Amino acid sequence: MINKKVASVSDALKDIQNGQTIMLGGFGLCGIPENSIAELVKLEVTDLTCISNNAGVDDFGLGLLLQKRQIKKMISSYVGENAEFERQMLSGELEVELTPQGTLAEKCRAAQAGIPAFFTPAGYGTEVAEGKEAREFNGKMHIMEEAFKADFSIVKAWKGDEAGNLIFKGTARNFNACMAGAAKITIAEVEELVPAGVLDPNQIHIPGIMVQRIFQGEKFEKRIEQRTVRQKN
Repeated sequence: MINKKVASVSDALKDIQNGQTIMLGGFGLCGIPENSIAELVKLEVTDLTCISNNAGVDDFGLGLLLQKRQIKKMISSYVGENAEFERQMLSGELEVELTPQGTLAEKCRAAQAGIPAFFTPAGYGTEVAEGKEAREFNGKMHIMEEAFKADFSIVKAWKGDEAGNLIFKGTARNFNACMAGAAKITIAEVEELVPAGVLDPNQIHIPGIMVQRIFQGEKFEKRIEQRTVRQKN
């Protein structure tokens, strides 16, 4: 059986270069590849195009890369929790491509499935549709969206095995599932890495064929983006 395990995050990300396009799983701070993002900061790679639902917060997640000016372009659906992101966007330092959330997910899934493009009604008649082909289906206008083209996809899973099979936990599945296999190389960081054959095949969410490298993360903070608790009476 093919063993896709690598010894560390540094081994997994060692060939990422300046100017490349990287998908990063997660929603808000839920399910983000924390170890990999920290390693990207250490590598000091620059001019990155990052595809992610959002850009983290100022001091965590992709916000760490923004602080170091390592991101040239962000392709996201929501960017409202990061003041540094806002500053860079408004000053023209950061190129931003806002994409409807469902379209963002489908552009990932299309790349994962090897589908070059698809039609969607989302965004028709808005700035999102500018420069894109439009066609009518069943009396409703749709625009054509192309699948993403990324060099690396970095995802985070709860459990994985040495063959690359992945299991996600709860809502941390989010964009991680559709980004796995959606780039030239998929890197998975997991909380628990087990030998191949240990995981129940009926519980696997992403098969190992979609993963090229897998490693066990050392620690996960799992921050809560907006913590809300009930006040004491």
